[in-house]
Amino acid sequence: MDLGLANKRVLITAGAAGIGRAVAEHFIAEGAKVLVCDIDEEAIRSVRATTGIFAVSTDVSKSEAVAELFVEVDRQLGGLDILINNAGTSGPSKPLEAVSDEEWRATLAVNLDGSFFCARSAVPRIKEAGGGSVVNISSVAGLLPFAKRIPYCTAKYGVIGLTEVMARELGPHNINVNAICPGNVDSPRAERVNVMAAQSFGLSVEQIRQAVLDQTSMRRLVSVSEIAGMIAYLCSPQARIISGQSIAIDGQTTATEF
Repeated sequence: MDLGLANKRVLITAGAAGIGRAVAEHFIAEGAKVLVCDIDEEAIRSVRATTGIFAVSTDVSKSEAVAELFVEVDRQLGGLDILINNAGTSGPSKPLEAVSDEEWRATLAVNLDGSFFCARSAVPRIKEAGGGSVVNISSVAGLLPFAKRIPYCTAKYGVIGLTEVMARELGPHNINVNAICPGNVDSPRAERVNVMAAQSFGLSVEQIRQAVLDQTSMRRLVSVSEIAGMIAYLCSPQARIISGQSIAIDGQTTATEF
């Protein structure tokens, strides 16, 4: 199916690995022009070497770094039609009273500040293009409470709030804005979260893995390709009227123990 994304100019944050890379490859397959940023230098080298996607090193939690990123956006893409705010960090898995100032600030800085900084720079360019799309990556943890994940849940709830206000403000400019809320993803990052949860709750990693499956009705993990496909659709002409939505891709999460 041709989604009508040929020659669309796309920026994907944290796009050199995991969900971001799957999204980048999906857009490339649709004929889009893609630039990704990441903080993982090894992943940047890999995505450059194996896909030819232009990738730059950027810490989106720093507004000055985002300003430099958009210099590259203008240089490499000549403008912007689509922003995918994918950069995020898991934060700690521990009780509220054990969370440090640094852990709180770092988690919100990447997940929420980074989305705001990138949107602030992207929106004037998307307006200039005559409209386009923004997709912010939230989480099921932005819809449901997960114990011992206070910084992460707070940040991801914030991403949903950001999405809804952006959609309200930008709709008249032909820009649709949506949030994707992945559930438990089949990825190395999710496995690192499993390890943290096991340590925090005093369980084995195997017990956490099984609990993760048990708390979804479909009893399986989400693939990065399933997330990428939905993101591409939301940015296509077929989905122009869909805006202000928080869409869970999670196999129906029915419990939130971990």
